[in-house]
Amino acid sequence: MPMPIRTWLKGSASALYVAFHALLRNTPDRCRKDEEMESKHILVVGAGSAGKRHAGNLISLGCRISFVDPRADRLTEVQEKMGIQGIYTSLEDAWRMDGRIDGVAITSPPAFHVEQSIAALEKSIPVLLEKPVCPDEAGAQKLAKVQRDSGVPLLLTYTWRWWAPLRRVKELLERRAVGQIRHVKFVMSAHLADWHPWENYWDFFMASKTLGGGALLDESHWIDLMLWFFGKPERVIASIGKISELKIETDDNVDMLVFYKDGMRVTLHLDLYGRPHEKYIRFVGEQGTISWTVDPNRIRIGREMTETWETQDFECERNDMFLDADREFLNVLNGGSVQTCTIEDGLKVLSVIEAARESSASGCAVVL
Repeated sequence: MPMPIRTWLKGSASALYVAFHALLRNTPDRCRKDEEMESKHILVVGAGSAGKRHAGNLISLGCRISFVDPRADRLTEVQEKMGIQGIYTSLEDAWRMDGRIDGVAITSPPAFHVEQSIAALEKSIPVLLEKPVCPDEAGAQKLAKVQRDSGVPLLLTYTWRWWAPLRRVKELLERRAVGQIRHVKFVMSAHLADWHPWENYWDFFMASKTLGGGALLDESHWIDLMLWFFGKPERVIASIGKISELKIETDDNVDMLVFYKDGMRVTLHLDLYGRPHEKYIRFVGEQGTISWTVDPNRIRIGREMTETWETQDFECERNDMFLDADREFLNVLNGGSVQTCTIEDGLKVLSVIEAARESSASGCAVVL
């Protein structure tokens, strides 16, 4: 069912909990490093769960935060519980504030990303942009051109790139730990009602086509990881649709078969109706298999015909990857360059998304 644009993010007690505890989680060595950075004023656009998470992390890193959100009740909530410097119901009002804005974090629904990011870039303010860049490739190309022409940094947060276990997986792949990879399987299956249990899932932007929700766009993390690991594929076959009884107007099921020039095959499954939740990647090489799972937080390597695995467990927590992305953004504000994820990376993801949409509509493979 449609969701009015004016209600584009709901409140979250759970997100506030995460944000509050982000203030407490820096180790002493991190604190010493962060104190060396000049305090920055960050304008966070969107007071939903992502906005609260980034704000909590940035406060823990010594930043001052102002918020933009069209809902006054949400602004009151973050002001009371997070010690926010300023609150605004529109980006236009925020631009008129007294004082300098050092950076802008765009955490609104994808439908607003391009317009809001361009507004910041045209004011020479660096941008941290939540994924995906936007709902379509044309919008992403428009934003990418503005970013290139302006030279103002934009950091895109496909946050799994900052996840320590996946960085370890990338190292294993690069040194061919299980030989030439021949098949990879990506699975993300998680019931939408469990994502934000504090609100009706049909009020969440994920339920709205207008706002840029749906499995394909929001869970394009997994497409980004495929590109991060292996680069651009040769062609794709996809089926995208709404097949469950969820009360949403967006796609809740994505299946893709992706072909690479060297013969490698990738299968990718995304759904918004699965229970228990599953998130994993399995890499099958000529000399063994690498398996990565979210729960348990683990990498396994198998080289025998039996279930004999070398296992590495990790103790990192989900917020760590967001915190590391926010650290990189602060480094950018202090003169560093964007290292981990660029607007060009986001364009590549949307190129695959557009090919998948075309394939799903036509029933044919699409060459990239």
